[in-house]
Amino acid sequence: MWNARTKTDLMIEVWEKLDCESVGAKEIEAIEIAVEDRFGFGAVESPMTIARLLADEGAELRHAEILELDVRRRQESPYDAMFRNILKFADFKQTLISIRRLENLRKKLVSENDREGLRRLREIAIKGKNRAQMIARNERVDENKRAEKAEIAEWFTLWLQSPEIFENWVELRQNSKDFKERFNEAAEPAEFTEKK
Repeated sequence: MWNARTKTDLMIEVWEKLDCESVGAKEIEAIEIAVEDRFGFGAVESPMTIARLLADEGAELRHAEILELDVRRRQESPYDAMFRNILKFADFKQTLISIRRLENLRKKLVSENDREGLRRLREIAIKGKNRAQMIARNERVDENKRAEKAEIAEWFTLWLQSPEIFENWVELRQNSKDFKERFNEAAEPAEFTEKK
């Protein structure tokens, strides 16, 4: 139905097809539905973000409606606070802390049988893995940093596939000869109080 290949292009395409004089809650909701259908729930931007994009494209906004919708959306999601700033992977230490937090949250969500929370948690971990892979492939990034990000992407991959064995695996990995030779400055296994 839609020709757009990117989320941004899709939001603009839906707006153009609506052929409306101004954009308010109804139009934003139509865009949200199209984005969710095409890219999944996690790809849906906030109403304010969508409105900003459309305003940049020349849309006239019905600000009060959009603000009300944005407030409503923020109140609807109990997951926002839960996942805020959970994903950090500037180095091995931060990555390990992040994955341990993800694992603790995963266990909580499993015990509560919270499928939506688990789905969102998985999306966040995949986003971390994908960002690490993207940096690892970027030839403009320092070679050592690229190698570190490739390793971090592997950590996320293993946790996503087998979270139960991650702790044992990462300890063995950090103590391995290969790891110590490749990342000599990070040869000491990370020990944190976050571990539970």
